[in-house]
Amino acid sequence: MRDEPSSILLVADPGAPTAIAERLSHSLASALTHGGPADDKWCVSVRRHAYPIDEDAEVSDVVGTINPGEEPEEIVIYLTDLPRRRGTTPVIADISIPDRLGVISIPGMGGVFIDRRVRNVAQTIVAEVTDRSDKRNGSAKRLTRTQDDDVVRYIAPTGLSRLRLLAGMVYANRPWRLVTGMSKVMMAAFATGAVSLAYPTMWQLSATMGPWRLSTATILASAALLAWLIIEHKLWERPHSAAERERAVLYNASTVVTLLIGVVIFHAGLFLLLLLTAWWTLPSQLVAKNIGHPVSLSTLLLMAWLVAAVATLGGALGSGMEDDEAVKAAAYGVRQRQRFAHENSPARDDRA
Repeated sequence: MRDEPSSILLVADPGAPTAIAERLSHSLASALTHGGPADDKWCVSVRRHAYPIDEDAEVSDVVGTINPGEEPEEIVIYLTDLPRRRGTTPVIADISIPDRLGVISIPGMGGVFIDRRVRNVAQTIVAEVTDRSDKRNGSAKRLTRTQDDDVVRYIAPTGLSRLRLLAGMVYANRPWRLVTGMSKVMMAAFATGAVSLAYPTMWQLSATMGPWRLSTATILASAALLAWLIIEHKLWERPHSAAERERAVLYNASTVVTLLIGVVIFHAGLFLLLLLTAWWTLPSQLVAKNIGHPVSLSTLLLMAWLVAAVATLGGALGSGMEDDEAVKAAAYGVRQRQRFAHENSPARDDRA
C-alpha cells in the first residue's frame, strides 16, 4: 500500500485556464482517488505561467518548452487557451506518454460544462500516462482517439466543430469581465442619459418612435460602441499571408462575439439604471402633459430604451477606459503577442 500520494502539476495559462485549474485541483484529486484502486491517493498542484507557445506547436515543442522532466510531480498537465486544431477540427488533448505530459486546449471544450469536461479529459490523460486504459473517462469515447508512436491525440466530434471551437474561445475570453473594465464608460453614459431624461423632447420622441425605430437606434448605438472598442484598442487581426487568413478569421470572430456579449451586458445595465432614474425622478403629471396620455410602465420603458441608445452614442463613445487590459484580454491576437512579449518572465507557483 502506497504511503505517498501520486502527484499532478496543472500548468495553466493566465486567465480562464488558471481559474479552471484552481477549481480542478480539488475535484480532480477526489475523482482520481475514488475512481482508482483503494490505495490510490492523489495530490494536485497548480502553476500559472504563459509559455511562448503557439497553437500550431507540436507536442515535442511543448515538452521542450515546459520541460516536465524537471518537475517533481509525476504527471504534468498543461491547460492552455490556445485553439489547437487539426485542420478545422478542434484538438481536445495531446499526450506524450514517455514525457508524462498532457496538453488540454480549453477552447476545444466548447462553451458549456467546461469544468466537468476538462476534469474528464484530465482523468483520461492520467489513465493514458499510467497505462490504465480501462480507467479512461467514459466521455472520452465520444472523442476520436489517434496514436502516433508514443503521442496520443483526442479530437472533438466533427459535427459543428467550428461553432464548438468559437464558443470555447469566447468562454476563454471571459466576456463577463469586460464590463468591469468599462465602469468609467458606464458612468459617462449614465451621466449623459440622466441629463437627457430631463428634456421633454426625449419624452415625446420615445412615445412616438415605436419599438421598431427604438430597436434600430439600439442596434446602431451598440454597433458603434463595438466598432469603437475594436478600433480604439487595435483588436482587429490582419493576416499577413494566406496561411494566416483562417486563424485571423477565427480570432476576429471570437473577438467580435466576446465584445458583443460585453456590449449587450453594458447596454442592459445602462437601461436598468436609466429606467430606475426615470421612475424615481420624473414627475408623472408633467410627463403626461407633454406626451398627451397618462404615464404607465410602458412609457418609462420606452423612455429608458431611447435614452440608453442616445447615452451610448453621446456618452460612451470616446470615453477613456478604466481598465484597458480588460478590453485587450478579449482579443486572442493581443494575448498571443503578450505571451511572447513576456517570454522571459518568471513562472508563478500557486500550489493548491
